Amino acid sequence: MINTLDVRGQRPDYKTVVPRAGLDVEHAVEIVRPVCDAVAQRGAAALAEFSERFDHVVPASFRVPAEMLASAAANLDPALAAAFAESIRRRRAVSELEREADVVRAELAPGAIVEQRMIPVGRVGLYVPGGLAPLASSVLMNVVPAQVAGVGSIAVASPPQKDFGGWPHPSILALCHLLGVDEVYAVGGAQAIAMFAYGVPDVCDPVDLVTGPGNIYVVAAKRLLRGRIGIDSEAGPTEIAIIADDSANPVHVAADLISQAEHDPMAGAVLITDSEPLAHAVRAELARQVANAKHAQRITTALGGSQSAIVLVDDVEQAIAVADAYAAEHLEIHTRDAAAVAGRIRNAGAIFVGTWSPVSLGDYSAGSTHVLPTGGAAHHSSGLNVKSFRKAVHVITYNREALLDIADLVENFASAEDLPGHRNAITVRRNS
Repeated sequence: MINTLDVRGQRPDYKTVVPRAGLDVEHAVEIVRPVCDAVAQRGAAALAEFSERFDHVVPASFRVPAEMLASAAANLDPALAAAFAESIRRRRAVSELEREADVVRAELAPGAIVEQRMIPVGRVGLYVPGGLAPLASSVLMNVVPAQVAGVGSIAVASPPQKDFGGWPHPSILALCHLLGVDEVYAVGGAQAIAMFAYGVPDVCDPVDLVTGPGNIYVVAAKRLLRGRIGIDSEAGPTEIAIIADDSANPVHVAADLISQAEHDPMAGAVLITDSEPLAHAVRAELARQVANAKHAQRITTALGGSQSAIVLVDDVEQAIAVADAYAAEHLEIHTRDAAAVAGRIRNAGAIFVGTWSPVSLGDYSAGSTHVLPTGGAAHHSSGLNVKSFRKAVHVITYNREALLDIADLVENFASAEDLPGHRNAITVRRNS
């Protein structure tokens, strides 16, 4: 069911050997280009055409009526409503800690002041997938940090669902209402990203930034339109890596691998262990648990793909090296001193410490973000957070004395770069 990769006694470039899902975004860009161009040129008519073609339903209106949002919230199962409320509370509490000071100020010399102002993005479009699993949780993971960041205008788009009369999934609508978001669109795929980027007359105004996960066509549209809009990341298939030693519980480890594998046939599930007995036990548990799983076919495909493996290592030291090379979206630590191991990890979207901190907790209610870098992007990028929705602007204020105090240095620097106009902009002020 799952491949084995043995790197014991070796020290290769682990980036070249760790399992990874193939994702040809550039090919998908050419597929979505005409879709995005059509939305830019034909607006609502193109949205209707692509809704019929890709979602097999055209909603009565692309903007979901406010009463639909309120009705979805009113009809929520009380237990689910309680789960939503607590998840929102916890994510908001963590988001408040993520927010930086609005202004920081450095006085570099008398009269020489540089401030950094953190300014929220003016308008954002948040995409919420609705494919194999309608990810209502992505609503709160996008909306809450945007609200805490101070974004003034928030729009949400999610694919229309034939089973729900052409509207997005009721849980998605309900969460939008609970969060106070009333601008919600029944538009999915690349056409939703194009709608946000270009705007559609009488439907949706353009946005400054688009965030949220999606399928490869959503990712491709974000790549194509980046520059016209800001984007958070190019999210690929979800992935989990687990570092485990012989103290780990194989039942827990197998369950956590399965929890991510059920997202998508291309999802990655990787166990990194120095214990062959644990590897055998986990393999047996995978067979037992998958046999009873609702999405057994999807899980089996994901676990059997080239993106998933049990990686055998010499020791925890090598396990850390492999994990850092892989840079997993989600990394669990199931070792004797899990906190110490976690503290040595440099590359991961989010780190889950110990057997009682499964990824599923982070997907919903831990308080952390679940919009995380995939495909090795955790080497350089962070998960979605309050800072993702704010931009830093430097404000420079020098008085005459402060400028003249450093004028010689600036003039010399400009001369060294053969930019006499730059030098002169300083020189002309000497006698002013």
